[in-house]
Amino acid sequence: MAANYWVSTQRRHWQFSRETLADIRRKLEDEDQNQNFVEQYPLPDRRLLSIFFNQQLCKLGKRMTVRQQALATAQIYIRRFYSKVEIRRTNPYIVMATALYLACKMEECPQHIRVVTSEARNMWPGLQSPSSINFIVSDVSKLGECEFYLISEMNSQLIIHHPYRSLLELQTSLSMAQDDVSLAWSIINDHYQTDLPLLFPPHIIAVTAIFLALVLKPTQAGLQAAASTAAALAGASPAIRDASGIGSALLNSPQGKVQNLVKWLAEGETDINEIVDCSQEIISLYEVWEQYGEKTCKDQIARFVKARGLDK
Repeated sequence: MAANYWVSTQRRHWQFSRETLADIRRKLEDEDQNQNFVEQYPLPDRRLLSIFFNQQLCKLGKRMTVRQQALATAQIYIRRFYSKVEIRRTNPYIVMATALYLACKMEECPQHIRVVTSEARNMWPGLQSPSSINFIVSDVSKLGECEFYLISEMNSQLIIHHPYRSLLELQTSLSMAQDDVSLAWSIINDHYQTDLPLLFPPHIIAVTAIFLALVLKPTQAGLQAAASTAAALAGASPAIRDASGIGSALLNSPQGKVQNLVKWLAEGETDINEIVDCSQEIISLYEVWEQYGEKTCKDQIARFVKARGLDK
């Protein structure tokens, strides 16, 4: 059962529409409204906060040589957890460390709880000014308690299906060069900093990453062209199955790999609109990345962690 995404808990319980996810988050904030905590301690753009979590997890994972898939699983755990618990009620540093600890167990590359606690404490030493804050305490039981908290809020539904497998399966049939696979892999890594893992199946994410890697090349110079091409693809979606020559007409590229991709999309049953939606979300992430500042995120988190005494 776990090997089949279509009957997995991920599909049955952790795939939402954008409207449902926004409603869930709104209700979580409303629960804190009586304490004026939302207004008193505003958070940065959710995408910027996701970039912060991603970078911090990657740094912590690098210290312990954690595999990429475990890092990806940890990011989904964090996103699932914060769809159940308002972030201002938690210490995000403990949540990040615990999510990585739990993900390493599930991805069969376990780390000792003392190692994770020690590395996290060295990674996030806290602040001494204007007031002392310890983001991670030396007591390993705190991580153990948080682990049960995460497992409980996720209803023990811990098996994650990632897009990496679909990417590797499509590599040959779409005549992808190794550079293309590497770029698509990087795009998949980046998508964990968006809500896409909670919105779309893994194979849609994989096809989107291939689409961007082969056709749009998500560089700064190509973002505007990427958005317009994705929109054109959306407009063409009703006729795509009948248009054998759409590759050269729509994408204006003679490359065989582009033709293979478009032919595969035309012959298959992949939802083109979902691919367009995913593409635009990833492009939006790259655009908002320019506004990211680690210090801003860290300071805003430190404020509510200290205010609620979550650094003890």
